[in-house]
Amino acid sequence: MTTLKAKLKDDLTAAIRARDELRSSTLRLTLTAVQKEEVAGTTARELSDDEVEKIVAREAKKRREAAEAFTQGGRAESAERELAEGEVLAEYLPKPLSDDELNSLVADAVAEARAGGAEGPRAMGAVMKIVNPRIAGRADGGRVAAAVKRALAG
Repeated sequence: MTTLKAKLKDDLTAAIRARDELRSSTLRLTLTAVQKEEVAGTTARELSDDEVEKIVAREAKKRREAAEAFTQGGRAESAERELAEGEVLAEYLPKPLSDDELNSLVADAVAEARAGGAEGPRAMGAVMKIVNPRIAGRADGGRVAAAVKRALAG
């Protein structure tokens, strides 16, 4: 089984050969972020697929935020580029959760937290602790928090 990092490298090589500038520059920046993370800290190490996936998700989020900023600043061309890069990165991330899937996971976590004695608005932290590992990058944090708030209010 190839690692996610190896797949990114293979796809980068293929993109360079195909002269796909958008894809190759996006993958190159992402691999740089991975390498930077590997040498951060006291000892260099190989990242797990989960860690690499988190970096890809972080890079994709940066693209979404940059696209929003460019759109607000009236720079549609730059916004389109950022969105296109985000789409390239999305191919390496797990399929995002639908609203129904997210609400179902949140409902289970709320029930679990209540069983553990956490109630009302203060249960937010407890529920987030339970639900976050299950969602693992398949939904934006803000979306998860909003779903948890709705479930706790309901």
